[in-house]
Amino acid sequence: MAFTAEKDEPFLFPSTDDQRDPPKFFSSDLLSSPLPTHSFFQNFVEADGNNPVYIHPYLIKSSASSVSLCYPSSRADYRYIYQVFKADLTISSSTQQTQQGSHSHPHVISSFGDLSFTLDTPSSDLTFFLVRGSPYVTFSASHHTSLISIATVHKFCSFTSNDTFTKYTLKLDNDQTWLLYASLPIKFSYSNDIVAFSKAITSAGNDGGGVPLVVRIALLPNSSSQLEHVLDRYSTCYPVSGDALFTKLYCVEYKWEKRGFGDLLMLAHPLHLQLLSKDEGNITVLEDLKYRSIDGNLVCVVGDSWSLKADHIPVTWHSIRGVNLRFRDEIKSALSKDVAALGSLGITTNEAYYDGRIIAKAARLALIAEEVGFVDVIPAVKEFLHEMIQQWLDGTSDGKGLQYGVKWGRIHIEAHSAGYFLYGIAVLAKIDPAWGMKYKPKAYSLMANFMNLARESNSKYTRLRCFDLYKLHSWTTYLSNHCDDVGMQQNSTSEANHCDDVGIQQDSTSEAVNIYYSAALMGLAYGDIHLASIGSTLASLEIHAAKMWWHVKEGDNLYGDYFAEENKLVGSLLANHRLCKMRNCYTEREIKIGLHVLPLLPITEFLFSNVDFVKDLVKSTPSEYNEGDTWMGFVYALEGIYNNQVALKKIRSLKDFDAGNTMSNLLWWIHSRHDYRKMGSCHEKQCCFCRYSC
Repeated sequence: MAFTAEKDEPFLFPSTDDQRDPPKFFSSDLLSSPLPTHSFFQNFVEADGNNPVYIHPYLIKSSASSVSLCYPSSRADYRYIYQVFKADLTISSSTQQTQQGSHSHPHVISSFGDLSFTLDTPSSDLTFFLVRGSPYVTFSASHHTSLISIATVHKFCSFTSNDTFTKYTLKLDNDQTWLLYASLPIKFSYSNDIVAFSKAITSAGNDGGGVPLVVRIALLPNSSSQLEHVLDRYSTCYPVSGDALFTKLYCVEYKWEKRGFGDLLMLAHPLHLQLLSKDEGNITVLEDLKYRSIDGNLVCVVGDSWSLKADHIPVTWHSIRGVNLRFRDEIKSALSKDVAALGSLGITTNEAYYDGRIIAKAARLALIAEEVGFVDVIPAVKEFLHEMIQQWLDGTSDGKGLQYGVKWGRIHIEAHSAGYFLYGIAVLAKIDPAWGMKYKPKAYSLMANFMNLARESNSKYTRLRCFDLYKLHSWTTYLSNHCDDVGMQQNSTSEANHCDDVGIQQDSTSEAVNIYYSAALMGLAYGDIHLASIGSTLASLEIHAAKMWWHVKEGDNLYGDYFAEENKLVGSLLANHRLCKMRNCYTEREIKIGLHVLPLLPITEFLFSNVDFVKDLVKSTPSEYNEGDTWMGFVYALEGIYNNQVALKKIRSLKDFDAGNTMSNLLWWIHSRHDYRKMGSCHEKQCCFCRYSC
């Protein structure tokens, strides 16, 4: 099975009926293909489809045959940061009055890509080209649309136009200034706090001859005349879609399909600017022209093709620099005990997440044994992995087994759980190649559920199910409601409640990295250079994103003083929120650290390569721990990065470990650390992937 373009029919796990039918908000021609389940626009297709979607820099909300735009402000304290939705501008058309009864829902998604989606409002004859990172919101009105109305929850203070009636300036009483550009002359009227635009009759005596009207609306930050000139200049070129291409190792290329004339103006978030290659493509960064966002300032960039280059992260089976020879006997002694304990686990759970961690724990033992030359214990680990993995791949145990949901085109397993399974499969395929070849079709099917790159309509899985190619990290869970977790009072009716931001979220960066790291290892096990390349690239991007948006560093000013003073790690990150809490409402700092470290792997040192940050993170953990040894092992592992001997003493005193961790793994970690003050860049010659690809 080729996971990028499925030329051969892939293996499919037994079919099951999905609990939910596909959303009514997808156009009929999209329903024959696998549907996204963790997309950035998921709020528009779940439930009533009327929760806001954040497309940078605007929150967009669709309801009652209208579309509302918001340039959000932020609210914050030590527990949360969220963007407030207010309907700054609400757009509708006159045609909804005559067509209202013929449509059962307010909008339809007619197409989507990596960086964009097209939203049709059938009862209004309006089509919105919603492209992430565009400073303009662009929509077209068919020639049947005679009148476009714009309302606001604020008050209009003034409206002015240019001489050709193709640009309007709208000023609101909240100090916002909005610019409206039209492809044809339009004239406005004002009544009852609504501005109505209609096509103007030109000197030639026509109103455009049936040509659709294209309208672009942009917020003018700080009423900046400098930015207004830029928005004027680039208003004639608009994107209708955007996609991301994997053209090189550790590289992602953005390409936008554009219409109109002139150059394309887009916005880059802080991670884009960090990775953007200014030597490739014809791009210009306008550093002084910015929009604010919860993800940091969005900077104007001119150019319709970007190249983003991530760091080269070694994908290795073993430690990067090797285990200290003096301590191999200590690791071997721990291995004997940990491998013997595998047989007494008595696994009775049917939870994929728990079993996955047990599988990954055993796989770690096999690789540690391989690295320290203790091959005698590997057969017992191999037998354990056979039993644990096969009952899920073959479905031979009651309650265990993977199933393929036909309606959505997905395997029913959460992303973090799948990452642990992929790690175990990769290791078992390495130490037992015959088993690996036998189960390769099933292994690749599980992998493709999250890492399919194909765009073909006959693909069995959606494209990169969890990975967000604009934010450059994964969303691993869709929340239908998280108000109870936030623990906040409802805001007044005059201000939108932040709990409206249900949707995609991520609360463990390390488990997200593990998904793609494990896939890359699977590529190494099967000699699949392409899979190893894509997995390595996505793992590197996840690490970059974790450092940018989850690791709260002193003085970076991204999240403000209130939140940053109390949180060195973001708990849960949602498109429109940052929360100190994470799954099951964990607020204890040692648990939060553990959930952003597990599973402890060779790649972990790249996730926590900023030693100053690691020091601050460990020091922020309370000195009196109430959670026991289970979570403290991960805290001590981080302490071992800069204070090896002290951490080693603490690790040796541990009596209990997380379900996916062992004394052997912690000792391997500590004894493979080196003086961070002497550490330069990683040695590529030690990277398994580099050896494959050279």
